[in-house]
Amino acid sequence: MKITAIKTYAVKVGIRNQLLVKVETDDGIFGWGESGLSGREKAVAGALEHYAQFLKGRDPFKIGALWQEMYRSQYFEGGRVLQAAISAIDIALHDIKGKALGVPVYDLLGGKQRDRIPTFATTFAAPGPEMIEQAQMLVEHGWTAMRLSPAGHEEKELYEPREHIATTAKWLVKAREALGDEVVLGIDYHHRLTVAEAASFCQKMPKGTLDFLEEPIRDESPGAYEALRRMTDIPFAIGEEFASKWQFQPYIERDIHQFNRLDVCNVGGLTESMKVAAWSETHYVDMMPHNPLGPVCTAATVHFCAAVPNFSWLETRSSPAETHLGFDNSDFFPVQPKLEGAFYPVSDAPGLGIEVNEELLSRQEFEFWEAPHLKRRDGSVTNW
Repeated sequence: MKITAIKTYAVKVGIRNQLLVKVETDDGIFGWGESGLSGREKAVAGALEHYAQFLKGRDPFKIGALWQEMYRSQYFEGGRVLQAAISAIDIALHDIKGKALGVPVYDLLGGKQRDRIPTFATTFAAPGPEMIEQAQMLVEHGWTAMRLSPAGHEEKELYEPREHIATTAKWLVKAREALGDEVVLGIDYHHRLTVAEAASFCQKMPKGTLDFLEEPIRDESPGAYEALRRMTDIPFAIGEEFASKWQFQPYIERDIHQFNRLDVCNVGGLTESMKVAAWSETHYVDMMPHNPLGPVCTAATVHFCAAVPNFSWLETRSSPAETHLGFDNSDFFPVQPKLEGAFYPVSDAPGLGIEVNEELLSRQEFEFWEAPHLKRRDGSVTNW
């Protein structure tokens, strides 16, 4: 079997673009993958075009060797753009190999360790009564773990962290009181805070209010995270933007965080994800994968979650609280992972167990999407 083509489809599904990749072979078996670098799909598509030049004619079963060749056969190795491209190809190669052997992808990763994958859901409403109502609705639908949104998270132009910290903390305390101690509660700050702001936020809540704090500050400096670690005992959930095992290295080795928000579509695909998971297991860090894309990403991540021992929850953006997103449009993905309550069942179909409507994809035009460019009141740029 030889690779004959690598096709890319950057199309809008729901409110955001998805970059889907199809790898074809000479005996008719093909695989699907997805890139995770949202908002910069054209850059990844260019990288995929480069990789296609030497991958055509190669054996798709040699997944590990091809990963190393894509990563090491250039002077400027790695980085988020290249790793997003490698991720999509790697996932598609696993899909091909599973289909060719007649086994689900999790069997290529060591076998299934769980039959269904527990998820955490996200409330969309800003802190206030509606947020608590959404959280209570999620509990009624079976969720025991959820992520709440901070005040100001939907701002498009102006964002002042200090103005939102107190409001967010106040309503998180109310949410804990309303939901009780059994529900796992976290919040995602989307790396918008400084160390001082994040510490101030944590200090405004009673002990036990939060079970995890996601991406409170930017990841470039592990030392900054260590400083924040000394100021709070709330578990950290970080890593969704990490593009290799090497980026995880200081966080794992220095015991900075407790949950890995690994993204299989950014970190280097399933090949790299399994290495990060094994390394994390030695430090008792649990996998809590990032999953904000489409059904191809969800399917690949479900297989990953099924195969690793150190796993807590998988992110889902398909809960009753987020029906407006449209990432799992069944017109594009007629066969895809579907929630059963708060769980994804693990498909036993060969490969990823998904089907993609390629004809519909081919009729869609790319739409540029740009994340909000936020500024503070003094006119300076701040993090989105």
